[in-house]
Amino acid sequence: MQRFAFLLFFILPFACLGQYTITGKIINGNDKTPVANASVFFNNAVAGSKTDDKGGYTITNVRPGQYDFVVTCLGYETLHQAVTINGDLKLADISLTPKVMMLQEVKIKPKTDWLKNYEFFTEHFFGTSAYAQSCKITTKGLPDLLDLDFDKKTQLFTAKSFDFFEIENKALGYKIKYMLIDFTFNRKDGSFYFEGNSSFEEMKGSKSQMKRWKANRLSAYQGSSMHFLRSVIGNTFANEGFKVMRLIRKPNPEYTGIGPKYIQTLVNKPLEAPDFVKLTNVKGTNALNFSDCLYVLYNKRRAYSGNQATNTTTQTPEFLDDPLATTLIFNEEYALFDANGIFANPQSVSTDGNWGHRLTAELLPVDYVSEQ
Repeated sequence: MQRFAFLLFFILPFACLGQYTITGKIINGNDKTPVANASVFFNNAVAGSKTDDKGGYTITNVRPGQYDFVVTCLGYETLHQAVTINGDLKLADISLTPKVMMLQEVKIKPKTDWLKNYEFFTEHFFGTSAYAQSCKITTKGLPDLLDLDFDKKTQLFTAKSFDFFEIENKALGYKIKYMLIDFTFNRKDGSFYFEGNSSFEEMKGSKSQMKRWKANRLSAYQGSSMHFLRSVIGNTFANEGFKVMRLIRKPNPEYTGIGPKYIQTLVNKPLEAPDFVKLTNVKGTNALNFSDCLYVLYNKRRAYSGNQATNTTTQTPEFLDDPLATTLIFNEEYALFDANGIFANPQSVSTDGNWGHRLTAELLPVDYVSEQ
């Protein structure tokens, strides 16, 4: 495991950033011949392209930051490579490994079960917000592409895809190619986790559509984890409407499946950046670290300032259940995140509340930048 040295927090503004061009070549790892028509893109971003007949590619309008560079091509293993962009860059030749085709056992399931599972999957993949009503998977032949399963004994619903499928989000104006790596929903406690690889393409539309998409994207961004982490880097989170407090959470010894699962105490005193943020010795990588849970409250209509609030505690359920609040639970000592406002290891933290409800329907590319 890579070791990090944690330093004092310094203010670094997240300002208007330049855009750069990335070039390179993709070759066959066995015979070194060019690989044409391979998809090359930055994971979960808009920036991407395809290779020409000579295996070359050019990706333009790339914003600076850390990215997961992905190369996919039919008949080859998918390749991931960490890339840091801070200027125009020519990458070294990348070799793809041809796939070894093996026959796999086919599990035949009743069609009615798949359709029922698919309805459950889309509800928890897209969410139930107004934007979710404008999202749909447009790829045909989904039963052969999406593996959906529900285990009645463990009450675990799982899903994965064997290839990329296409999503159309008419609320935000994106076409998304998505490869679902893992989706797990526990029906016992309602917890779930999913991750995947994706590439974004901006849809073309009329002036009125473009204006609506622009407004919806900003709405999806405001109060999101991306917005919060970026504002933390620039130490502007209080001015942008975020208030961060300490939440002491302990298991309720009397919990039997009914009633509160935790005993929670909120310290109603705003925290400052050095209380929960650290810089690391890896350029562009920061870390969240706190002994208890972080309670992140967002209200874009009101900016919070300093430590004006008194150091009081409350267990008022209404306050803890604020729809614009998120409880951040640390599964690891440090939750690393990059300059784009993306957690390097999403499994290092769990969320309750607002961020946990922002699903694929509100998903923005990592290179999204608000004009505000």
